This record gives sequence, C-alpha cells and structure tokens, in this order.
Amino acid sequence: MTQQWNEEAGRKDPLITLQKQYKAFSYYHLPDGRVVGLWKNALTAISTDNGKSWPESAFRAPGFVNSNAKIWGQKTADGNFATVYNPSEYRWPLAISTSKNGLDYTNLLLVNGEITPMRYGGNYKSYGPQYVRGIEEGNGKPADGKLWVTYSMNKEDIWVSSVPLPVNDKVSGHVNDDFGKLPKGKELEQWNIYSPLWAPVKVEDGTLVLKDKDPFDYAKAERLFPASKKIITSFSVTPKQNDFGLLEIELQDAKGMASVRLTFDTAGNFSGKAGARYKNFMKYEAGKSYDIKLKLDAHTRFYSLTVNGKELSLSLAFQPVADVSRIVFRTGDTRRFLNVDTPADQTYDLKNAGESEKKEAVYSIKYLKTEGF
Repeated sequence: MTQQWNEEAGRKDPLITLQKQYKAFSYYHLPDGRVVGLWKNALTAISTDNGKSWPESAFRAPGFVNSNAKIWGQKTADGNFATVYNPSEYRWPLAISTSKNGLDYTNLLLVNGEITPMRYGGNYKSYGPQYVRGIEEGNGKPADGKLWVTYSMNKEDIWVSSVPLPVNDKVSGHVNDDFGKLPKGKELEQWNIYSPLWAPVKVEDGTLVLKDKDPFDYAKAERLFPASKKIITSFSVTPKQNDFGLLEIELQDAKGMASVRLTFDTAGNFSGKAGARYKNFMKYEAGKSYDIKLKLDAHTRFYSLTVNGKELSLSLAFQPVADVSRIVFRTGDTRRFLNVDTPADQTYDLKNAGESEKKEAVYSIKYLKTEGF
C-alpha cells in the first residue's frame, strides 16, 4: 500500500520500500502469496514478503508493448488475472490481456478502441484512452462480479468500462435477441456498447435505443455471432426522424473490417455502400419500423436485402473479408482519425466544443437474429 504513495508523499518517505522513479503502481497477489507489482512503462517486479521489500530494480515485462503510458493489473472475480493498458507506442487503444496464473498472459483483446475528437487543444494532451485504474485489492468488490476500470479520454473526459467475466472474444451460438422478451436488466449482457453522455445506448420500452446529440461522438452497439462465411441477420429498426441524424449498420470480421454497410442517412435514404459511392435502396419514413433481412455470402461478396417483406436488388459488399463475426449499429461515420502519423499535439480547439446539437437523433432496434445458411 505504501508503494502507491511514491508520487504523493515523496520518494524519500522511509515508509516507502522501493524509492525509485517509478510511477502509477498497481499490484495483485499470486496464488502462492507473492505480490506482482506493475508500474508505468510496463515495469514489473515480484515481492516475496508482501511488499516489505522489492528487487532493487524492476524490469520491463517481457512481451508487453507499452510506451510511457500506465498499466493496470489485478486478480479478477473469476479467479483469473488481467492487465489493462495501451499496447502500442501511443496511448490508444485500450486493451486487456488475461492470465490463468498471473504470470503468463496469453491474449490481447479490445476494451475501448475509440478515439473521440479532442475538443480542446494543448501541449502533451495525448490522444486516446489513458491513465487507466481499476479497483485495488481491499477496496471492495463490485456486486455484478465484473472488471471495472476508469480512464481519461484525450485528457478531457473520464470514462468507465465494465468488462464481463470470464473475458470472452467469441460466442458459441447464433443470436436471438428480442429486447421485449429478454430478462429485465440483462438485455445487454452479450452486447458491447459505447455510450457517451450525449449519445447514450439504453434499453427502453422493450427496445434497444441509440440516441445522439453529440456533434463529435456517436452511440454504438455491437453483437458478436459465430464467425460465418454465409450469414443471415434479421433486425428491426425504427428511425424517429428522417431529415437529420445517421445510423450505420455494418457486418464486420473479428478485427473490425467492415464488409457490408447499410445507412439510414440525413436525406431520408436507406442505402448501402457500393465502392466509393452509395446505392440508394429506398426512402424511409420517420417513426416507421423496418424489418430488415440481410443475407451475405462472404466468399462471393454478394448480399441480398428484404425490407418489410419486399426483396431489394442483389448487391455487392464493398470490401472483401474471409468471414464476418459481428454486427455494429453506430450513429455516426466510421472514424479514420487519428493514425500513427498524426502530430502528437493538437494546437486548436474545435468550434463550439462544449455544446450539444439542438436536435437529438433516435433509433430503436426491437430485435436481432442471426443464422447460417
């Protein structure tokens, strides 16, 4: 516990056992009683006497890619271990790696891959989700048994993520989610949601609702299904408006590469991305429900659409993938900014950075089903 005082109390405090220029300490106990310590820059050391002493020098954890960002480690409620950190030379994305024994970490999965626009420029305002912290040993356990972490986005906003346990990156069966019939309070257990304050994702009146009045961010909900070369996805969308807002629906592979993209756009068109252009399928009306059946053959790249029982023309997926394993609903364009060549510092503020849109776009999703063919 005293090791955590290093930056606040001063490194010369005699109660602090390892007085080095190490920062952002976190720790957990191994099954044999030893303590694993983690510091900024992925430095690590193991104490054999419950933290009363440490090796003279920590070393960089082998295999961990991490720049000068902070790393969080803990034992999870399912008896496993997790580290949460930025696995790159940048402070994005935010990822999680898990371990059975607290020493050997065997995977790398995404916690938050979003990088919102930086509203206010400034020196050393690193982009991305950073400064991650969880719930330390002895500080209580969440009633839901999840892994909870908090972090800063762009050094502006504070975010919180909850990670269900055990940590999984695959599902065993196809989706059959009717939000009016799922157990109350557990409707989103199998969903990954991205829910800013001005673009919330919630279940209301038996439907999954995505709202958006954020000029710089969006709401997003995604659902995994078994990786499939041939897939039928059926879902119902009710746009509450047709003259503003945007809803994009994508079928993606395991790395987030989209193959099919459908849109409810700002001009009242229901369309699909066709290469560099969009193919308009039909006009849509505000407040009307659209039952959509999307059938994709990833090998041939062709997909068919049926909307409210009417078959639309056969279309070609705009990007080839070997298979698809998730569907994404998003109230905004896909983000390409930033990238590895983006300048480190942003010197400008965004216009009206602290203001929301005057009108809020709303989309309701009643059900989602998937099946192979």
